[in-house]
Amino acid sequence: MKILVLNCGSSSIKYQLFDMETKSVLAKGGIEKIGLEGSFLKLTQPDGEKVTLTKDIPEHTTGVRFIISVLTGEEYGVIKSINEIDAVGHRMVHGGEKFSSSVLLTDEVMKDFEACSELAPLHNPANIKGVNAVKDIAPDMPQVGVFDTSFHQTLPDYAYIYGVPYELYEKYGIRRYGFHGTSHRYITKRVCEILGVKPEDKKIITCHIGNGGSIAAVKNGKCVDTTMGLTPLEGLMMGTRSGDIDPGAIPFIMEKLQLDGKGLSDLLNKKSGVLGVSGVSSDMREVEAAAKAGNKRAELANTIYFYRIKKYIGAYAAAMGGVDIIVFAGGVGENQAPCREAALEGLEFIGVELDKELNKKSRGEEVVLSTPESKVKVVLVPTDEELMIASDTYEIVSAK
Repeated sequence: MKILVLNCGSSSIKYQLFDMETKSVLAKGGIEKIGLEGSFLKLTQPDGEKVTLTKDIPEHTTGVRFIISVLTGEEYGVIKSINEIDAVGHRMVHGGEKFSSSVLLTDEVMKDFEACSELAPLHNPANIKGVNAVKDIAPDMPQVGVFDTSFHQTLPDYAYIYGVPYELYEKYGIRRYGFHGTSHRYITKRVCEILGVKPEDKKIITCHIGNGGSIAAVKNGKCVDTTMGLTPLEGLMMGTRSGDIDPGAIPFIMEKLQLDGKGLSDLLNKKSGVLGVSGVSSDMREVEAAAKAGNKRAELANTIYFYRIKKYIGAYAAAMGGVDIIVFAGGVGENQAPCREAALEGLEFIGVELDKELNKKSRGEEVVLSTPESKVKVVLVPTDEELMIASDTYEIVSAK
């Protein structure tokens, strides 16, 4: 069975085509700048070479058609026709409280998902466009939605309810939802396979650390807490997002800078975090280089970034009554050894012993980074959200 995975953003579409018999990637790429001047599709060939194809792509249906034409084309094609694709799996961002697992996307399901758009006005409408684009091109194609929020639907009420009037939750759904759920679910499953243990009797802290980052506490196979909240802004300091901030600072900032709601959202989501503190970049590699060159603000940004990861690891160990496994994933978590070392420094008191030399040599590979004597296993597991989406899609479509 061949599964096409689509991740549709407001002006982008990332894709991967999987052969589920071998779980191999037949093709992958992405379209950027949809609806903007200079739109293009960039694909990765089997030998690793990247190819860029420019085309005017005014909206998502044109984009999906372009992806299909490339997949079936003579020059870069890997299949002969769209009929070789058995199903399409979609990354769906915000499923609210309605979706606790992946589902076949029926008309009724799409109505429920559209009702969640108020909670994710930038992301959900783009996801809907992707589903409608496939439906327009191939009306009978089975489509499956895999939700960023579903893994976190096992949070107990005391972990997801905010300390605001309860009516705000009842009327408007204001609560913690969490994101990166597909990644947290994948690395939880995969780390247990690597270590040969069952998630049902383990306390696991999963760290998805990248330009956007979140941490989850997974106890006995179920997520019991996570750092992101109603939106992806809460929690860790990220590339351009502030993370946790005193709510009382918000009206103060708005008054001082004469900002409206949108202006404040732009400030906290796009101009804050590592970029805002360092004044250098939102890319941790560039910030790390600047810190090594003596840039004090870059050093401070690094320290805050690592400190917040450590703080949440400690908090979640306390919340679960201990921790057995700590997993690192995401662009920074997988590739930047200094981040992992700094985030774990000082956690020996809970049983963490990092093999620092092995850690320095490890990037982008599955490897146990803790010493044999460490009570807590520290593991690097590159995340694979697309494979998780493809696997869910395969299971749901096969069960029809």
